[in-house]
Amino acid sequence: MSEQIAAVAAVVPSPGSPAVLADVQVDRPVAGEHDLLVEVRAVSVNPVDLKVRAGHTEGERVLGYDAAGVVVEVGPAVTLFAPGDEVFYAGSIGRPGTDAALHAVDERIVARRPASLSWAEAASLPLVSITAWEGLFDKLRLTAESRGTLLVVGATGGVGALVLQLADALLPGVRVVATASAANAEQARAWGAEATVDHHADGGDLQPQLAEAAPDGVDWVFTSRVEGEGQLALYEEVLNPFGEIVAIDDPEELDVAFLKPKSISFHWELMFTRPLAGGDAQLPQHHLLTRVAALVDDGRVTAPVAEELAPLDAATLERAHELVRGGRVVGKVVVAAGPTAG
Repeated sequence: MSEQIAAVAAVVPSPGSPAVLADVQVDRPVAGEHDLLVEVRAVSVNPVDLKVRAGHTEGERVLGYDAAGVVVEVGPAVTLFAPGDEVFYAGSIGRPGTDAALHAVDERIVARRPASLSWAEAASLPLVSITAWEGLFDKLRLTAESRGTLLVVGATGGVGALVLQLADALLPGVRVVATASAANAEQARAWGAEATVDHHADGGDLQPQLAEAAPDGVDWVFTSRVEGEGQLALYEEVLNPFGEIVAIDDPEELDVAFLKPKSISFHWELMFTRPLAGGDAQLPQHHLLTRVAALVDDGRVTAPVAEELAPLDAATLERAHELVRGGRVVGKVVVAAGPTAG
């Protein structure tokens, strides 16, 4: 009989009912060729957890797409890590999640955790760092030589926090304008925004504020919200010809044909693309998380922790899901496996 470990899973109690979180026992993961078996010390909750939970229709599914922990076992082909290494990573949506005592993950999407951070702080970073990095540098192809204005929509969420900080640290020629409420504008500026516009002001019409904050127009948009009446039209209006948009949300339908007259490019960013592809195509995530860890330890990027909870069980994760579902969290909600996150 397989050894069992503690985990938290989305469980459908009866056909047609919504999934609830429950403390369960699952089989101890077996490390594959390139896998690490990680003792999970902390996780964080992201909107993807809520989406997967809402779409779950039968059986049990362990959620969680961020973790920090200690390597306790390695697969036979592992070369990057050894037992005892302290790591952080976001995992794969195609495999069981991190909300468990032990978690198996491909070494090629893992990096050593920043030495200056607690477990909980480290767990706040991987998914949002990968999303921000791939959007800025793989999709928009921004470099230290880039010059222009970047509009960050949803700037005080987890991804926005890393977009602002990475741009501030690595893109000296890019001027960043962030959307943020009046209450959160100071935090957006602390993370690196040079100007803010308030999506609650002027009846939600950002165009007059953007005309003042970016009088020469916008060259790039990084957005957590492309869905919604008039949202994409706003980006088309404020973008300069040959501008670019990178989006991370999940609209059911999206018409981008009207972007053609200004030759605006549209990009999707999903940080699970490389893990789903598998193989050595995943290695860029190892390298970029290693770069992020160095930026953290150099004091150029901070962990965007908004709320820290414990322990790692169904009741605590339910509270964390509710906080994220409320949409008012500035940064990330993290859950430590024990009573403290250190």
